[in-house]
Amino acid sequence: MAVVKVIEVIAQSTKSWEDAAQNALKEAAKSIDNIKSIYIADMSAKVDGNKIVAYRVNAKISFVVKEKKKKKK
Repeated sequence: MAVVKVIEVIAQSTKSWEDAAQNALKEAAKSIDNIKSIYIADMSAKVDGNKIVAYRVNAKISFVVKEKKKKKK
């Protein structure tokens, strides 16, 4: 039986919300295998001088947890 785990991450980009989501996925993939989906829970932006300077996403990333193989006796 497969077990799916969900982690929540925050990422940002100076380009777009889509790029921020890709950054979240890219960074999570450095330490997590078997990623199956990403859900953008929230989006926000940092503003400076009446211009958006950073796009931010709060993302939930799900992945399949590997089962440990049982040792034979």
